[in-house]
Amino acid sequence: MPAKPIAPETLQLIDAVRDALQDCTAVEEKTMFGCHVFMVDGKMCLGVENDELLVRLPPASHAQIAEMPGVRPLSSRGLMDGYFLVGPTAYARREQWQHWISEALAFNPLAKATPKRKTGSKASSETDSKKPGGGKSPAGQGTSSGRKRTRAAPKPADADAPRKHPIFDSE
Repeated sequence: MPAKPIAPETLQLIDAVRDALQDCTAVEEKTMFGCHVFMVDGKMCLGVENDELLVRLPPASHAQIAEMPGVRPLSSRGLMDGYFLVGPTAYARREQWQHWISEALAFNPLAKATPKRKTGSKASSETDSKKPGGGKSPAGQGTSSGRKRTRAAPKPADADAPRKHPIFDSE
């Protein structure tokens, strides 16, 4: 079955997150939990699901954050404490948007990375280790369908000029 096309609003939100992460290094994009997620330093940090922003925040503050208007936990069964979907009303203003991005990036160095799964048998891992690069892709990380950026793109000459992203058109 072909993949469902992504709505233009969702694509704009994904671009807005990309813009917010332009100064970060080691950013990788993947599809997880049905969301377009952004891995920073190998850890899930931000994402987009339809018109909602997915943020990863400290699990210890889960109950407090879950009570905020326009915010809901990713899992209603308490299986993913610290993961939240932020609705458009909670990120509509630039200050709100920056709050969620900053909080997720501030928590990222403290977040635990999910251990890589070992796949295949011992024989296949021995074969992989004999391949150039240890069986890994040229980027040094296992193969993935996600996009990977290992350093920030250079800023254009007018980078200091304020940019208005389509997501904030209503301001």
